[in-house]
Amino acid sequence: MPFAIYVLGLAVFAQGTSEFMLSGLIPDMARDLGVSVPAAGLLTSAFAVGMIIGAPLMAIASMRWPRRRALLTFLITFMLVHVIGALTSSFEVLLVTRIVGALANAGFLAVALGAAMAMVPADMKGRATSVLLGGVTIACVAGVPGGAFLGEIWGWRAAFWAVVVISAPAVVAIMFATPAEPPAESTPNAKRELSSLRSRKLQLMLVLGALINGATFCSFTYMAPTLTDISGFDSRWIPLLLGLFGLGSFIGVSVGGRLADTRPFQLLAVGSAALLTGWIVFALTASHPAVTLVMLFVQGALSFAVGSTLISQVLYAADAAPTLGGSFATAAFNVGAALGPALGGLAIGMGLSYRAPLWTSAALVTLAIVIGAATLSLWRRPASVQETVPA
Repeated sequence: MPFAIYVLGLAVFAQGTSEFMLSGLIPDMARDLGVSVPAAGLLTSAFAVGMIIGAPLMAIASMRWPRRRALLTFLITFMLVHVIGALTSSFEVLLVTRIVGALANAGFLAVALGAAMAMVPADMKGRATSVLLGGVTIACVAGVPGGAFLGEIWGWRAAFWAVVVISAPAVVAIMFATPAEPPAESTPNAKRELSSLRSRKLQLMLVLGALINGATFCSFTYMAPTLTDISGFDSRWIPLLLGLFGLGSFIGVSVGGRLADTRPFQLLAVGSAALLTGWIVFALTASHPAVTLVMLFVQGALSFAVGSTLISQVLYAADAAPTLGGSFATAAFNVGAALGPALGGLAIGMGLSYRAPLWTSAALVTLAIVIGAATLSLWRRPASVQETVPA
């Protein structure tokens, strides 16, 4: 695996930390900025919407740039808005920085996925994807609890400065390790690449990717109150428990990356069934702390093994869109990141307990399985398999 891909993974780790760390900082930010907690929660929503919209827009805007220039532009912009966010005392300014940061994050991830695919053989897209998404899982293991820890000691602004510090080495490394130009034979054309969205295989992978990742983030977003109100854990254990979910996620994405290139459909079939079973078991046994510890790790591993495999399959199916394929995968991932918490919050708002997100996750996985089974005939066509998993 080229060293440059691990460098990109470091930057994705910093950006993933920024995306998720607000879950433990919102109360302090609300008090400091003089707004309500729900208003401060808009900072998270704005970031998610910016990621969804920004992935295709930023990829199209930069598709004729050299990859190195695009990556550096997005990453440096991402750092600068965090500097502004750490210094400002205005909620409105901070909200704007979150939107701009999300656009830069989306553009970076879209270009990084395309760059990574260009740096590896055609049959290693799953492993390359796992390295980049591994940055997201490490953010769950270390970045999110670390951000909460810094916020507890030095205030929420310290977490913003930490994101800047983590991003700085990636800027230097990208300057020297990442190829500056796209492949010489590539002539980026937005209209032609967007036409690949007509592919039924690509549409299927995008929908399944959004649903599975929606299930993941539905439960993860509300995991803290689930662990305290249902499982009975003291709130002081929450960072460690979320880290356990993140550790499972890292292992899942690592193992899934090795199977995604050779046995993707077997992994998706078995993994999805196990994931559905896991969410049901978790919902039924969430009041038992010992079982909850096991399910946190297991569901983290299964969620990201299946989710990362679907993202890699988006990239295989978007082979005709080498520049914009990464934006399709990024958009699908973040549609799930926005859809899942919204549905989980709706279920809680209907007066259901904090088990509701777990049941909602099970419902989303069920829907993904039904849709996948209904289109199984597409997967069984030899030509389809050859296009999705190159020899």
